[in-house]
Amino acid sequence: MDDDTDFHGAKGALFLGTRLLVTLRDDKPGLPHAAQWDFPGGGRDPDETPFQTLAREVREEVGLVLPEAAVLWRARLADAFRPGRHLWFFVARLPDAAAHDIAFGDEGQGWALMPPAAFLALPSAIGVLRDRLDAWMQAGAPTCN
Repeated sequence: MDDDTDFHGAKGALFLGTRLLVTLRDDKPGLPHAAQWDFPGGGRDPDETPFQTLAREVREEVGLVLPEAAVLWRARLADAFRPGRHLWFFVARLPDAAAHDIAFGDEGQGWALMPPAAFLALPSAIGVLRDRLDAWMQAGAPTCN
């Protein structure tokens, strides 16, 4: 269990089987990373653990229930865009059949499932997320290809 109380959000590379679930951010003026491909996640609500933040965001954004047992890896990382702040990055896997349960929320333009290599090649993917996924895969990620 994560007991970190000094973080502001969580993001997760969520695999459904061998494919990544990604969302396309809204294209609104002033929105960070507008119209870029993203992973589920977002800001922390008061008193949430890092995993609780991710699980809530996954439920809100794509309608899936994420059990903690689905987490393959997690890390507390410096926020690339907010110096001095931290966030959590998770990698988790649900069964491929979970794709039938996706209920896209009201944030973003849509969602897609794609092989991790396709996400890594997307010029419109959020760069820091590409970097984190690539680093995890290069470090010997379990069964993600």
